[in-house]
Amino acid sequence: MSIVYVMITCDVGFEEPVINQLKTIEGITEIVGVIGIYDIIIKLKSNDSDSLKNIVSSKIRKIQNIRTTLTLSVIESQE
Repeated sequence: MSIVYVMITCDVGFEEPVINQLKTIEGITEIVGVIGIYDIIIKLKSNDSDSLKNIVSSKIRKIQNIRTTLTLSVIESQE
């Protein structure tokens, strides 16, 4: 099982609409709004890492009002 965490920065005031759109994406297991450099952190799981890369690049990063993302891959042996 491959896991990534994605840190998301979005336009001010659009956190809730972005979270609502993220809830529709299969594979996202956690969504948390945070205060700081990032606005939202998500946990994304899939059986293969290529699928995760595709979800981040073709679905998450294309959501309107997302400004930046930072993807962190989990080291499977250290879970």
